[in-house]
Amino acid sequence: QVQLVESRGGLVQAGGPLRLSCVVCGSIFRINVMAWYPQAPGKQRELVARITSDGSTNYKDSVKGRFTISRDNAKNTVYLQTNSLKPEDTAVYYCNRDPPWRDSWGQGTQVTVSS
Repeated sequence: QVQLVESRGGLVQAGGPLRLSCVVCGSIFRINVMAWYPQAPGKQRELVARITSDGSTNYKDSVKGRFTISRDNAKNTVYLQTNSLKPEDTAVYYCNRDPPWRDSWGQGTQVTVSS
């Protein structure tokens, strides 16, 4: 069973930064494509950033240039550096594989951006 443990998020003012991390337990982390999936209130989770095993990245247009995904295979950890945050970035942020391990969603971490 894979376990995903996201770090604490927080409340941040618009324009500010926040760094999220996620530790993955129970999988051969380094071979998996990892991603971040925020879920805004009343909406479905959506993939906004993904990173392959060799470090190639892809981003949803809405976060391109503001978010940076990275990984440390030695620590089984994936990160999301968020900059220039906007109120519409407010969501519970989840990490998972791409495609997701269906039964292994973590608790997520709340990110709230105030205007």
